[in-house]
Amino acid sequence: MTSIFLPSGGDSNLTKVQFDASTHGDRMTRLGSVIRELAVLVGVYLEGQGQSASPLDELSGLAAAAQVREVGRITQRRRKPETATYIGSGKLEELKELVNTVDANLVIFDNDLAPSQTKNLEEHLKVKVIDRTELILDIFAGRAQTNEARLAVELAQLEYSLPRLKRMWIHLERQGVGGVGLRGPGEKQLEVDRRLAQKRILDLKSELNTIQQRRYREVTARKTSRTVSLVGYTNAGKSTLLNRLTDSDVYVKDQLFATLDTRTRRWHLPGWGPVLLSDTVGFIRDLPHHLIAGFRATLEEANQADLLLHVADASSRNVDIQIDAAFRVLTDIGIREKDTLLVLNKIDVLEPDQLEVLLTKYPNAIPISAGKGLGIESLTVAVSDILSKEFLDLTLEIPVANGRLMALLARDGEILSKCYGEDTVLVHCRVPQHLVGRLRQEKEIHGLPENITQF
Repeated sequence: MTSIFLPSGGDSNLTKVQFDASTHGDRMTRLGSVIRELAVLVGVYLEGQGQSASPLDELSGLAAAAQVREVGRITQRRRKPETATYIGSGKLEELKELVNTVDANLVIFDNDLAPSQTKNLEEHLKVKVIDRTELILDIFAGRAQTNEARLAVELAQLEYSLPRLKRMWIHLERQGVGGVGLRGPGEKQLEVDRRLAQKRILDLKSELNTIQQRRYREVTARKTSRTVSLVGYTNAGKSTLLNRLTDSDVYVKDQLFATLDTRTRRWHLPGWGPVLLSDTVGFIRDLPHHLIAGFRATLEEANQADLLLHVADASSRNVDIQIDAAFRVLTDIGIREKDTLLVLNKIDVLEPDQLEVLLTKYPNAIPISAGKGLGIESLTVAVSDILSKEFLDLTLEIPVANGRLMALLARDGEILSKCYGEDTVLVHCRVPQHLVGRLRQEKEIHGLPENITQF
């Protein structure tokens, strides 16, 4: 299927730059920004793939996030990819004609291409060709703000480009500089470049491992507080929900991968107590494994959380695919067995019958609208019920003068009521079971039942 989108507005006078695949091969060209280019989107779907009515919609959203103007689409269904060009020969000619018709200077495949396939396509089409992974890497490179995110993106880019270095220096001859120890064929520039890239990859992995260990220590040090982590597909509304629940003002935009960094805020859960709520980087279908590995430190919050709130965009036509993709990413990063509550967001744009269908399919899900504030009370009650499974209602007698213990109970649990006596205060509180061991060390506390299991 072929679709054409004619450019309009200020971009209509953009001209196509002829692309020479034999001389372009430098790393900056391959991984440079694709901003402001005119692109034709291509999807080749095998059996069981691309089942939605508009399978290229997500790629279109990714292109928009990279500030690329979409000017056409082509899709093809095949039993297996064409070895040389991934797309069939007939569709390849159709693609070339479309590229020339709409004056495109970029072709983006909704597939992962082998280096040889990219080379063959560029030589035939005479424009730059990138695949889905390269587009996502470009978006992440533009959004990375913290040192950790920049390191993770650079690592992913290098691991992606390393097998593609083969043709980047084919125009150079072997070094033949004379001198003692330097006579003879020497090294190809390719080998020098590959060795430098491999050394940089090792350095980046070492830095990220140090960051991950530090993040692990930071997260585990907060285990005196209950932690809840927001996970889910990109642009599902996680940051908006974080703002709604914690009265924060973190950056929010209707855009894929608007933010890459984890943000943690204190959430006072009504009728329960304070918890730490973390927002994590969004997931996507076929998230490049290089990025999953690089962002393990960022996702440590989710790995250590007591509860995951899996936020899904109920208004998306592909909500089922997105929910499944998010679960697969969680499995890939080693989070398999964790209390998880599915939250169907953006219900304010759904018709009642559409919401009913979703709730029939996901009967345990909590429907909300983070933007409008709908269903937030039901969500807080559900979260409280899940977290309360590990909490105890206690009535403790504490010396009035021991403000430190009162502060501990207020920080890590919830004080429900206080009754003051002459020298002591009777405190009715709800505390996590893991705090019992800490409380037993306090000689001035009375009222701890002997049969409580110490965690």
